[in-house]
Amino acid sequence: YVLFDMKEVDKEALRQEHPILKGVGIYCVDLPEEVLTEIQTAYLSPGVPLDHPFVLSLQERGIALTGEVELAYCLGAGKVAAITGTNGKTTTTSLVGAILSEAFSDTRLAGNIGIPYTNQAITSTEETRFSLEVSSFQLETIESFHPEVSAILNITPDHLNRHHTMEAYIEAKERITKNQSGEDVVVLNYEDAVLRSFGQTLPAKVLYFSSCQPVEDGAYYDKAEHMIVRSVHGVKEPFFDAKQLLIPGIHNIENAMAAILIASAMGVSDEQIRHALRKFRAVEHRIEFVEEIDGVRYYNDSKGTNPDAAIKAVEAMDRPIVLIGGGYDKDSTYDEWIETFPGRVKRLVLIGETAQKIADCARAHGFEALEFADSLEDAVERSRTAAQSGDAVLLSPACASWDMFPNFEVRGEEFKKLVRCLHG
Repeated sequence: YVLFDMKEVDKEALRQEHPILKGVGIYCVDLPEEVLTEIQTAYLSPGVPLDHPFVLSLQERGIALTGEVELAYCLGAGKVAAITGTNGKTTTTSLVGAILSEAFSDTRLAGNIGIPYTNQAITSTEETRFSLEVSSFQLETIESFHPEVSAILNITPDHLNRHHTMEAYIEAKERITKNQSGEDVVVLNYEDAVLRSFGQTLPAKVLYFSSCQPVEDGAYYDKAEHMIVRSVHGVKEPFFDAKQLLIPGIHNIENAMAAILIASAMGVSDEQIRHALRKFRAVEHRIEFVEEIDGVRYYNDSKGTNPDAAIKAVEAMDRPIVLIGGGYDKDSTYDEWIETFPGRVKRLVLIGETAQKIADCARAHGFEALEFADSLEDAVERSRTAAQSGDAVLLSPACASWDMFPNFEVRGEEFKKLVRCLHG
């Protein structure tokens, strides 16, 4: 076994931090030819694009390429509920984990949620139940991965700097169902035209959820009654009062419906599902309430790393918004996000490398109430000045964090620290 990084790393520090690497060759920048000739399989980090020249050179040598999810699945045991989608993955995965915990003593969250699947798989048993968040990057390298229940929550443009085309991105997401058969379950969003059509092609049992209309098999939201309704072969029954959810926004009602269908297919009773739904609170960095200062409520939505996620955060607010946006450019477009601003967003404060791109888009749509900030600290100060009692200050960047922060978690933590310093 060898460990290879395309950039320089401190090998000795790595060995001290991970004793398991004792005896493992560690190489940086280049792999010697004599090592390359001995390699049969390469396990790729999800962050490594399949079209990277080094990866292409491995393929040319006939070296098998796979990833961490595939490795973990082959090592692990138990049953898997796997969840993907452009937005809502983390909330839904966390909610499914909370519901499964009501019924199964060995329930584990893992995957793209920040807990390596491999770490959990090696100690799993047949009694283990996984709630697994899976990204498009991770799905590119699966082969035998076979969840008992899969879900695709939605597909909107994201990561096009990696996948290059929307078609390739959709194909990566749909790979989650690759090995499922008639004994398995797939949960799909009926309001996503791509997924509605995709569901008609699958051998597995398909359950739809909808926030707009009744479905034949699955769950839907009755807006007039604020009720999540379950439908089995067209027979409809009220299942859960959506007013009891502690997570705001129609997107979270969609996440709850997906979680209900997933958990039920995994064998959790209706009452256990309802009990978990009533207790569940927002995931950190996803429309997370931070503080109320001088009548202004501050929300951390650092996980809103693409325009569609940021749209959902804007729509979830019930008061005028001073919005902090901008960050690393993933080749996204911002028109639909900007179109949600009228009547909601009173001021836009922009940071990061996409600031000018977003400003140009906003002005093209006639939105002029914007300004630029040099840092997140500057943005928080400017937002405080712009906000009045009864407003919300919302960090929902619509962009990744990598231009200014290592990840969205660090960005969200910094925002919360800056907000709490406003008390002084």
